[in-house]
Amino acid sequence: MVFWIASAVGLVIAYLFGATPTGYLMGKLLKGIDIREHGSKSTGATNALRTLGKWPALVVLFVDVLKGAAAIIFADWFYPWLCTLPSVSPPTALDLQNQQTWVPWAVCLAGLAALLGHSRPIWLNFKGGKSVATGFGLVLAIAWPVGLGAVTIFGVVLAIFRIVSLGSILAALTAIALICGLEQALPYRLLVLVGGLYVIMRHRNNIQRLLAGTEPQLGKAVRN
Repeated sequence: MVFWIASAVGLVIAYLFGATPTGYLMGKLLKGIDIREHGSKSTGATNALRTLGKWPALVVLFVDVLKGAAAIIFADWFYPWLCTLPSVSPPTALDLQNQQTWVPWAVCLAGLAALLGHSRPIWLNFKGGKSVATGFGLVLAIAWPVGLGAVTIFGVVLAIFRIVSLGSILAALTAIALICGLEQALPYRLLVLVGGLYVIMRHRNNIQRLLAGTEPQLGKAVRN
């Protein structure tokens, strides 16, 4: 029982990594505003750029990426360490000899918890961002070549079309394709697959505007 409680605590910590409301805090600190009441209503870096400016947006982007990477690094350390504690006895099927099998699954769940934390932060009544930057941090920590490929596609699409949402969606699809084509543990593949689809789902309003030809380019106001 102690093992499962401690494991759940690990997931809560990963969620709280993701739930750190970077964009919201920057809006309050710099302009005394709730960033969710402006622009696209998101707490992510793109809305921070529209609402707060270039340098605050870069800070939001950096911290949001760091949140995702930190959640994976934490989980990758926490769960093996948990089994070394004399007071924590993992079930027989999850003993030390089988860590290479079950720890990736725990890391996968922690990554999904961080994504959920960013998009549904408890501190902001579960209203956050689209989890793109945090997802990028997760992918970088799991398989940096996949993250590099995804950000390259994002950069190319942004340079050509200047539409952040389109770049984000195609970057998520690229990450899914790359992780499935590389030698990676099944839990990590599922993390990127489910996480990528979740990011795309969070862009459903953007997809509607893209299909209608009304999605704004970078630097232009969002039409609600």
